[in-house]
Amino acid sequence: MSTLSGKRVAFLATDGFEDSELTSPWQAVTDAGATAVMVAPEEGSITGKNGHAQPVELTTQAADAGDFDALVLPGGVVNADHLRLDEAAVRFTRDFFAQHKPVGAICHAAWILAEADVLGGRKLTSYPSLKTDLVNAGAVWEDKEVIVDAGLVSSRTPDDLPAFNAKVVEEIEEGPHSGQTA
Repeated sequence: MSTLSGKRVAFLATDGFEDSELTSPWQAVTDAGATAVMVAPEEGSITGKNGHAQPVELTTQAADAGDFDALVLPGGVVNADHLRLDEAAVRFTRDFFAQHKPVGAICHAAWILAEADVLGGRKLTSYPSLKTDLVNAGAVWEDKEVIVDAGLVSSRTPDDLPAFNAKVVEEIEEGPHSGQTA
């Protein structure tokens, strides 16, 4: 079934990502007909914490949210911590919210959402250790398998990937959400 035919989905990550949190959503959106594009701070390839190598197609400096229909943020502690320090990655992420486009964040990926200042009043979940950071950034945090809040999809761990993937595909299919704001 090609529910996402013609859609372009950016995946934003760097070295140290949680392998399954990149590969599983990537498979889900491409199986649904979308084109997935790997965006990272540096050219070449990135490597997950368990060894999966992913070629980088676009750097954060060159990436423009206007060229994509949605953004997926894989987790991984090292990945998430490094991305939130990359100003171009933070800008790229914030721009999806400003353009009301769907964003999926799993596990530690929500750190960049705090850095992008897009969490005020938003409901989401994450790996439990991020709760205080996200609440301090204005989020309403809940411990659930998946939470959808006006185009923002969030989940906690790789165990939640089936629910996360289904909701990411659904939100991309629905398109822009007026409640998705920066």
